[in-house]
Formats: sequence, structure tokens, C-alpha cells
Amino acid sequence: MIQQKLREKAKELLSSKTVDLIIGYGSWTLPLRTTPVFIRAPEGVESLVWNSFCENNLTTYLHKFSRLKVGVVVKGCDARSVTALGLEKRFPNHRPLLIGIPCQRMVDRKKVKKAVKGEILQAVEQGELLLVKGEDFNVTLKREDFLYSVCQVCTHRTPLHADVLIGDPVEESPLVDLHPDVKALEGKSPEERWEFFQKEISRCIRCYACREACPMCYCSECFVDSSRPRWIEKSLSPSDLAFYHIVRAYHQTGRCTGCGACERACPMDIRLTHLTQKLNQEVKGLYGFETGIQPETLPPLSTFNPEDEQEFIK
Repeated sequence: MIQQKLREKAKELLSSKTVDLIIGYGSWTLPLRTTPVFIRAPEGVESLVWNSFCENNLTTYLHKFSRLKVGVVVKGCDARSVTALGLEKRFPNHRPLLIGIPCQRMVDRKKVKKAVKGEILQAVEQGELLLVKGEDFNVTLKREDFLYSVCQVCTHRTPLHADVLIGDPVEESPLVDLHPDVKALEGKSPEERWEFFQKEISRCIRCYACREACPMCYCSECFVDSSRPRWIEKSLSPSDLAFYHIVRAYHQTGRCTGCGACERACPMDIRLTHLTQKLNQEVKGLYGFETGIQPETLPPLSTFNPEDEQEFIK
């Protein structure tokens, strides 16, 4: 069982002092959820869990423990985040030890909640089924019908460059239509795309949950907080909202692994990944680059090559 093997390996790493800290997933009081856990002692590993609700990208916490030797539980997208962060010299003291688990794809709790009537009191994963119970209902759902959209199109589910791999590797799916939502958006006219973008960001309340959840957003001072110079006002005007989301998306170009942490964190259900995945798609098409695949290759926007295409100059 994956969960038991994970606990055994974590205990071994802590007991041997290979790492000072394990960052993993633990049970939560709410159904369909897990919570990050930070374990420093071997006896604490019994709190580790692994299931289809381990959605968080735990690598965002690595910035807070740069002085420690950290072992972190990673899925495919999470592991690629670590590779991307390594290229940006974010681990000057100790490179994190990656405890990789091939991902079975994560369940979207919001989809499950929409499929039942009433408050969910218990949700249990049983193979490819979800047993969901409430006060007035007890239903069985197919797990594959309730996956996150980013998980449905993930092509690198086995963590690359993991130091420890728990479980059998998952066969990659290179023929998956990478971003069907992006393709649908591309089929619209420029005016329709802009209307879609404005409608989505109009719900933004500037809570910055997307920024806090993203492992690639680690600046000590974000451009939205800067006062010298002041790039953006602290308002909810359409122009300020558009500026924030467009600039943030461009900051992620060639750096985003498509984990969906930003979109999951958004309390207003803004479809943030449409923009970031569109930009990632452009980078792959122009430069053949995917984030976190090659540990020695910098993102195209972080480098300069005189041979790069410059059609936009015409």
C-alpha cells in the first residue's frame, strides 16, 4: 500500500537524520480534504496519508525552510516545480529530497459537492469509486468523473528527478489534447476572448490567494505591493484587476507546471489556468520547452539567444 510505504520511508529518512523535516499530507476534519503536515520526529510519520485528495502543491512551503534538510512528498507537477525553482537558485543550502509518488490524478471536491444534494459528511475512496455520505444521502460516484481539469490533461504524472519513488511509474500520455479549454478559447474572436477574460477577473477580490498558493511566486515584495515605483493601485477597478492578472500570468510563462494550485485557492472560482496554460502552450510551440523536464535548461524568457525567432519585430 502506497500510504504505508510512504510512512516507512519517511520514518527511515528522519531516523537516519537524512532530513530534518518531512512535508507531506495529513488527514483533515473536512471530507474531501487533506492538510499539509510538517513532521520532525520519526514517531510523527503515522499522520501521513496518501489519497486522491492530496491536491496541494507542497513545494510552496520550501521557501520557509531553506536552512533545513527537507524531504517533501511530490506528485508529478510538484516535482517539476522543484526543478524549476532549482534553476532559479532557490536552494542555496540544501536541495530538498523529493519523495515522489506517481499521481493517480486528484479529485475536484467542488465537482463532487455539485453532484450531491446536501452537506457531505463523509467521503471515502474505494478503488476507482468514491463513497459519499450525508445526512439524507449515500451515493457511489466514479472517481474519474470528478477529476480536476488540469489533472485530466497531465502528461507527466510520475515525478521526474525524484530521489525516492514510492509506487510504480505511470505511463505518460503524450497524445492527450493538452489544453482543450485553451483550444476552445482560441477558437473565439479577440473580442470574445477579451470579454471572457474581463468576466472572469471581474470576480477578483484581490485576496492574492493565487499568489500565496503558487510555489513560483516567492518575491520578497510583489509588484502589486511596491510603492517605489507604484505599478498598480489598490482598487478593484477593471484596469487594475486586468493588470494584476496579466502581469502575474506573464511572470509564470515558462515557469508554471500547470499544477492548478492558483485556481484551487481562488475563493471566487476564477479560471486562472486558461491564461497560464495558453502561455505555456506558446512556449512549448515556439521553443519546445516544458517546465521542470530538463534540470539544466533555463526557461526561454530567462535567457537570450540571437537565433531566437523575432517575427514580432517585423
